[in-house]
Amino acid sequence: MLWLALLATPVAAAANAPVLILPDMAASLGVPTETAARLVAAFAWAMAVSVPLMAGLLRRRGLTPVLRLSGALLLGGTLLVAASPWLPAALLGRAAQAAGGAGLVAAAMSLAGSARRMGVISAGFGMLGAAGPLLGAQLSHAVSWRLSLSVSLLSLLALPAVGRHAAVTAPPTVPRSRFDARGAALLTVLATALVLLPHAPAAALGSASAAVAALAVAAVAVAAALLALHVRRRPDGFVPAALVRSPLFLGSALLALALSTSYFTLLFAVPRLLADRAGWDVTAAGAGQLVALLTGSALSWLLAAASARLGRTAVRAVLVTIGALAALLAVFASWGPLLLVATLGGVFGATGANAVLSMQAASSVPAPQRPTAIGLFSLCYQLGGAFGPAIATALVLGGA
Repeated sequence: MLWLALLATPVAAAANAPVLILPDMAASLGVPTETAARLVAAFAWAMAVSVPLMAGLLRRRGLTPVLRLSGALLLGGTLLVAASPWLPAALLGRAAQAAGGAGLVAAAMSLAGSARRMGVISAGFGMLGAAGPLLGAQLSHAVSWRLSLSVSLLSLLALPAVGRHAAVTAPPTVPRSRFDARGAALLTVLATALVLLPHAPAAALGSASAAVAALAVAAVAVAAALLALHVRRRPDGFVPAALVRSPLFLGSALLALALSTSYFTLLFAVPRLLADRAGWDVTAAGAGQLVALLTGSALSWLLAAASARLGRTAVRAVLVTIGALAALLAVFASWGPLLLVATLGGVFGATGANAVLSMQAASSVPAPQRPTAIGLFSLCYQLGGAFGPAIATALVLGGA
């Protein structure tokens, strides 16, 4: 369990490490801060599209090739980020880091095998993600911002231990067949369009028309339609028809998407709400939110550990109730501690959903297809990271 957590969770700290050090990164690369923020966007995009791709590779080729490829991508990307003085090369390195991290996440989730173990992984994600900005700032001030973007290398420490158990614990692979390149490409296009979609309205508002937003919506619609037609023609392809027709999988994935979107909205909105409604300064808001995120992540593991005794319906009721209460508190609360409770509820719902619902989603298909189910479920969860900040900007941060 601990080796799997070490394999998967450092990528969460790496993803959030640039949050407080973007000005330093921009100055070093000789670009504006807004341009340096592309390093964050590139990581998020590559993470979202790579999880299902790596899960598909795991389904066809097994655990060992995925671990080797992921480790190579992570190491190569980190070296490129550490050495490159140019933003384009750094962007490529961040994308490679994310792709490697995505493969390690897919492997760890496929090997977890139970909600309790998934709870450890998800809680670790939440905790390291919460500590990522502070960790990144401390490493940047002590050494360099490039070291801050290298923390995901800690995952490599778990590769030997996980690899030794690959032959025994790895999920079964599907029989060799022609790779569904078209299905993989269509899913990648759809995921890319969905990640970019929340940013299109802001771009359109800055122009004379809504052409950018219309183009983004059209790209999503066309990609979804083409993928749906392809799934009908090849039901055993990269996106199995059994998954998209499974009510259990669809319900689990959509609920995880909703809770993840709510969490990332609260993550970006609550600090501003603490300042506007409760008069908290930046330091107090940041410290309070960090405590709330760590506490909520830890509590989510208790839900995952008890999920087998509670049953599917009760667990979903808890997640929906906590998620709804967190959103209501964010809308109506004006007392600082209650706004922090909203953050706690948001991270509890999202990390709990990632732990418990991913196992439910995987159980909806035969064992050889479970890596694909987990990969597509994780894609839905990752999309919340694209939608949430855009919603927060539209509803709260846009008036800054």
